[in-house]
Amino acid sequence: HVQLVESGGGSVQVGGSLNLSCAATGMSASSMCMAWFRQGPGSEREWVAAIDSTGAKRYASSVKGRFTISHDNVNNNLYLQMDNLKPEDTGMFYCAADWGIANCLAGSWSPADFDYWGRGTQVTVS
Repeated sequence: HVQLVESGGGSVQVGGSLNLSCAATGMSASSMCMAWFRQGPGSEREWVAAIDSTGAKRYASSVKGRFTISHDNVNNNLYLQMDNLKPEDTGMFYCAADWGIANCLAGSWSPADFDYWGRGTQVTVS
């Protein structure tokens, strides 16, 4: 079974940085679409960034220029480098993966579009 495990969350001051990791096991990198979502207090889970099997990337407008998504093909880990963090970035961050998405870079994904999820890692910016 596919398993996704996030790590790297924590508390950081406004303007600081964090690098989140998602260890993926039981899956192949071929034809995959992987993404990061976040869910703030009292808010719905929202899409943050996506990366396809070729390494092409797409970002939500709220994080573009501040966040960088990447994938390590050797270890099959997903990363999210977050710079210039803002209080509104606070929330639970989740990694997700799917192999049935026609266009991984379409953007504005719903959580229902992804079949495999980690349990999340908390990010607090204050």
